[in-house]
Amino acid sequence: MKIYSADTWTIEELQALVHDAGRRALVIPAADTKRTVLAIFAETLDFPADYGVNLDALNDSLHDFADAVSDGGQAPITFIWEVPAVFRADRSFGVICEILQDAEGYAGKNLSVIAVCL
Repeated sequence: MKIYSADTWTIEELQALVHDAGRRALVIPAADTKRTVLAIFAETLDFPADYGVNLDALNDSLHDFADAVSDGGQAPITFIWEVPAVFRADRSFGVICEILQDAEGYAGKNLSVIAVCL
């Protein structure tokens, strides 16, 4: 996972870099609580209706998402996750980062994550 500052890079500039690398970019919108972040990931990535809106469900669903990207023959994808300062102070931020890094490792080149500190 790479971390960028919104003071240095705009979302549009990062999207252009991702596209130039031959990847698809998917922006994960900002949210400032753990529950809202988990719900935003589910909504943006179209997780199944039985998604549990908890950290274990995020981990499982990201692995399923990575499998779908690999099996679907689609171009690799990069998540551009907008992270506000208030959420970076939440202790679940670190856990979610670990889950995202695990999903990257699991997916290999098919999935990468950029966190943009707002």
